[in-house]
Amino acid sequence: MAIRPSGYRRFFLHAPRTLLWRIFLLVAALILVSVAMWSAIFNHFDEAGRARQIAQTVSSIVNLTRSALVNADPALRRELLMDLATLEGIRIYPAEKQDRMEPLADTSLFHEITAEVRRQLGPDTRFASAWEGLPGFWVSFRLEGETPEDSTDFWVLLPPERVIRPHTREWLGWGAGALCLAMLGAYVIVSRLNRPLRQMAAAAAMVGRGETPPRLDEDGPLELSDLARTFNQMSRDLQELDADRALILAGVSHDLRTPLARLRLGIEMSGASSADVDAMVSDIEDMDRIIGQFLEFSRSDGGEPLDTVALHELARELSTHYARRGTQLSIAAEQPAFARARPQALRRAVINLVENALRYAGDSPALEVGIEQGQPCIAVLDRGPGIPPADVERVKRPFTRLDSARGNTKGSGLGLAIVDRIARGQQGELLLLPRDGGGLRAVIRLPAAPKTAG
Repeated sequence: MAIRPSGYRRFFLHAPRTLLWRIFLLVAALILVSVAMWSAIFNHFDEAGRARQIAQTVSSIVNLTRSALVNADPALRRELLMDLATLEGIRIYPAEKQDRMEPLADTSLFHEITAEVRRQLGPDTRFASAWEGLPGFWVSFRLEGETPEDSTDFWVLLPPERVIRPHTREWLGWGAGALCLAMLGAYVIVSRLNRPLRQMAAAAAMVGRGETPPRLDEDGPLELSDLARTFNQMSRDLQELDADRALILAGVSHDLRTPLARLRLGIEMSGASSADVDAMVSDIEDMDRIIGQFLEFSRSDGGEPLDTVALHELARELSTHYARRGTQLSIAAEQPAFARARPQALRRAVINLVENALRYAGDSPALEVGIEQGQPCIAVLDRGPGIPPADVERVKRPFTRLDSARGNTKGSGLGLAIVDRIARGQQGELLLLPRDGGGLRAVIRLPAAPKTAG
């Protein structure tokens, strides 16, 4: 029974995996939590002061209204009430026992306001959020008469903005603006950290393909600057190492091939039997071929530029080339395919695969050209023992041979390593796949050539 991941694990599994978005979302979450906490703290400590201020305002309005009604001429009270409603937005209505009222919201702020107002106006003061269907902030007060029966209760409607000032919207607006600025700043900061890391990842990928990466910018924060400087130094050291290795191998090959040529000449003039001469000459040719493989493995692209290569034409040219040498190189499948590659380096890689098939499979291989997964490719097919899938990546390493699978022990173990290096150096890949019916299908997959306007 499969165990389902918990909620937070499912969230992290589906969250963006890039450093930019992970840090940005983390910073944004921290800012949101911080704003929410500061808002709660501000409201908590500000609530008592706001309640006292609102209660003082309500009490003052009610006291002034009551004094105006008490001291006004009874004949002019109607005009006074109209002036209060028109100029101040304060409406006054007689209170009745059958009045329909709705209580105020059950919040701590209103509890503190009503308690403070009752303390100033009297315990009989009533409050409502709506009276007879009219919403607002309603407060009752009493005009005392000569006897309790002569006393009259009134409802006063205060404008809501006089009581509960709309600071919430303003606070939310300013908070949202500050949050947007903070998140924008976080995105800019994180993107400045992420950009050099992306450049370094691209440069490392180029080094892995055997290419020379451009020099990284060494500006910026100290840690990133040190990292870029170290990477640039490593890249220079690798280039110098490759150059030294090529120079050493070139010198060794020159020093070895000259005595090998003299040795071959001496053997042919030694007067030994033809069988012995042929055997020794064959060994010398094997040694010369191994030296050539060392040179080819150490060789760079030699400054050869990328160009559009017609893979189907390359297959035909190689078939004709081997036919002249007496080897039948058939074309199993051919489809027009144009790749972006270095022509001579690609030709050497395909020839290496063909020679590898001739050496290990015994019979003549076949070429196949087509499009796979949207990329042009050229493949060499043989009917040899093949390569076990578990050993595919291992045989691409230098000096690796699978004698149990492909029993010829001759060679240096550099053939497939050379092909893999050439393919990766052109942003392609070498695939070693089993062939239907037995054998090996060695595929060089390359980037497609850009289309040009006809």
